[in-house]
Amino acid sequence: MSQIIAGEDQADAVARTVKALNEGGLAVLPTDTVYSVVADAFSTEATRRIFTARASDRQAPLTLLIRNPRQVIGLAREVPETAERLMAAYWPGPLTIVLQAQPDMPWDLGESGETVALRMPADDLVLAVAAAVGPLACSGANRRGDPPPSTAAEAQAQLGDAVALYVDGGLREAVPSTIVDCRRGSAVVLREGVVSSDHVDQVATGEVQWGSRPADGAETPADEEPAAEAPATEPPPAGAEAPNRDGQS
Repeated sequence: MSQIIAGEDQADAVARTVKALNEGGLAVLPTDTVYSVVADAFSTEATRRIFTARASDRQAPLTLLIRNPRQVIGLAREVPETAERLMAAYWPGPLTIVLQAQPDMPWDLGESGETVALRMPADDLVLAVAAAVGPLACSGANRRGDPPPSTAAEAQAQLGDAVALYVDGGLREAVPSTIVDCRRGSAVVLREGVVSSDHVDQVATGEVQWGSRPADGAETPADEEPAAEAPATEPPPAGAEAPNRDGQS
């Protein structure tokens, strides 16, 4: 039987979530955007259960939630300057960046087309879980075709016992992150969410300084440095399309 626990006691919520994920289970967490269902990204059985729980199409691959921008170079083949600018401006925060994945990674994120979608959320609970477990594969905590849940109880009503643990973080506005494809060195907005396309363009082109957020003027924490540049690789073919990522958080 699944259960809902309060997120106010963060240490307890983190410990119980880590236990569930390390046992191969799924958990629903309140992120800085929406409620998301998460699994250990390197447990292929667990990530496949996300698709089953959501009755979702593998053509909409999972996102990776990470705890630090420096993890990007181990997960992506190349980190273009555009991606570095966006990470410096919006991480931690509501921006998902699509890059070319490192080859032969031991995960199953769906039909990702050799891409990986990465986000560092501005949520202490999620970051603590990611620090203990490693990258978290995630998607919205709703069944395909249903509205995204605003509460843990709404998520449980949709996903039921397919998820071991639901962490109640109160009301979420159900506005997802903005998804940006940076594989070719430019910034192509695949889905507009919390961050507007105009703001993405301003940062990506260098019109706005890396360390500022045009959406709210908040400065990026000094200890969060942009990811180091990985060895250069060939860009994706001009006709290569990014997978549909509408189901992501």
